[in-house]
Amino acid sequence: RVLLAGVGTGLDLPLLPAQHAYTGLDLTAAMLRRTATQSAPPDFRRVRGDAQRLPFADRCFDQVILHLILAVVPDPLACLQETARVLDVGGQVLIFDKFLAPGQRAPVRRLLNPLVRRIATRFDVVFEDLLRQTPSLSLESDQPALAGGWFRLIRLRGK
Repeated sequence: RVLLAGVGTGLDLPLLPAQHAYTGLDLTAAMLRRTATQSAPPDFRRVRGDAQRLPFADRCFDQVILHLILAVVPDPLACLQETARVLDVGGQVLIFDKFLAPGQRAPVRRLLNPLVRRIATRFDVVFEDLLRQTPSLSLESDQPALAGGWFRLIRLRGK
């Protein structure tokens, strides 16, 4: 049972192994329609909903994939806390996104953030702040991925 929160256009769908049951969630029907053009795994369902207020029962997923969503939603903490709520004990959260390092000044990113966040993404999310406020998740791994570590691959485990 895998949740893809913020499935978007579904470009990741052809890369997913077929043996799992997937739920692709997105805020807009237009995005979910675009996932229909992708080659999805056999057990894939589309759900319209908000990643900050997930329309699912507690502990109903074994894995949640947050691919470029935490820096897009208005409230990344709500998104991560909702992810923790729907994740079963021992389940995994896989995150790929861009984050500021704790204490990183990044004046240009912070200056651009008020404008850019209205049209595309946030530049000011500090992952460690989110995780500290989500005690039901623990960090398993955190690896730099792109742009000198601004993008990161993070794996969490549900407690």
